[in-house]
Amino acid sequence: MTSGPIQNAGGAVSYRPDLQVFVFALFFVFGGITSLNDILIPKLKALFSLSYAEVMLVQSAFFAAYFIVSIPAAALVKRIGYMRAAVVGLLTMTAGCLLFVPASAGAVFPLFLLALFVLAAGITTVQVVANPLISMLGPRATTSSRLTFAQAFNSLGTTIFPYAGSVLILGTLATVDPATLAGAALDSFRRAETQVIAHTYLGLSCALLVLAGIVWLRRRALVEAPAADTPILRAFNLLARPRFAFGTLCIFLYVGGEVAIGSVIVNYLMQGNVLGFSAEQAGKHVPYYWGGAMVGRFVGAYLLRLYPPGKVLAAAAASVMALLLISANTTGPVSGWSLLCIGLFNSIMFPTVFSLASEGLNERAAEGSGVICVAIVGGALVPLLAGATADAWGLRKALAVPAVCYCVILLFGLYARRPMITDNARPASAGLA
Repeated sequence: MTSGPIQNAGGAVSYRPDLQVFVFALFFVFGGITSLNDILIPKLKALFSLSYAEVMLVQSAFFAAYFIVSIPAAALVKRIGYMRAAVVGLLTMTAGCLLFVPASAGAVFPLFLLALFVLAAGITTVQVVANPLISMLGPRATTSSRLTFAQAFNSLGTTIFPYAGSVLILGTLATVDPATLAGAALDSFRRAETQVIAHTYLGLSCALLVLAGIVWLRRRALVEAPAADTPILRAFNLLARPRFAFGTLCIFLYVGGEVAIGSVIVNYLMQGNVLGFSAEQAGKHVPYYWGGAMVGRFVGAYLLRLYPPGKVLAAAAASVMALLLISANTTGPVSGWSLLCIGLFNSIMFPTVFSLASEGLNERAAEGSGVICVAIVGGALVPLLAGATADAWGLRKALAVPAVCYCVILLFGLYARRPMITDNARPASAGLA
């Protein structure tokens, strides 16, 4: 990594050569923990006899935090700086993990939703820190490539965590069907099985505390100038920029589509006319979805140096739409693996949309990141729609919901295929009023 000054929301900063490693670690951690939701969904659905729409409240509780916390998190970054804000985020994540203990002791579904919301509040803060920071650590021309490479570490986490989570959390569903239990037997089984979830998240809380301590000890690795005191809602006037507004919408749709697909993968692969897996077997295949994203991000980081990011984004979105069409209209391994392969093409979407939407924000990068992170609330809303569709017409028909999301992303890729010369030429202090 090259040493030298970079620009944050509050002014010029300097950074130490090991800063990128810290950012990559953040991407790894928040990606891995987020992907565990895909394992929790089939577990909680079975334990509490929930419909698809009801169990998608797991994603709603988690991603609602992005809507509520993103702008305050951006303000926090401007007030106390990137490194200290990262510590706050990591400690909040730790608190969320610890809340799984009382949720499991009571074996009450709403308490799990509360724990997930607090956990996601911390992840939101960490993500508001990580996205603009990695964008600043190099030339503007390679921002999409650099952010895509950082996201590969996010995908490394989402590949490792679901496999471990499947072994730890889903194993007993293969031997005991909660639907066959009732009364005291069901209550006892729920308490025992939710304790398995609690132990998993307790282990995560210990790891997060260690990471928070490391970041705190290195908080002076980034020397930041004081930020200007601006109203917290001022960030939303960035939506007056058509390119930023379109990109923010696409973040909403992309996260919603990706989360909707990830949320149904286990149950989709368990269908007799797909692969007929047990819950644990299906869960162990979730890493193929996220692992494809990891491979795609390393490849994408290279391709984005050769071709315009907008064109690469449009091609990836078209590929996902084709795979959804194939999966919904075939059976057996073709249906299952075409759905799993979507991760390969999802790989470059978030970082590419983020960097294309953020072109020309300059010193307002942290504000822009906050607004874009608000749009991640798509992960709370689109899966609910997909779940309701699955309840009404089945999982195959529900794939139409993310397909519509990717259609809009394709259009954004075509729209943003050329550099935004006007805004790039604008002085850094120009901003919007």
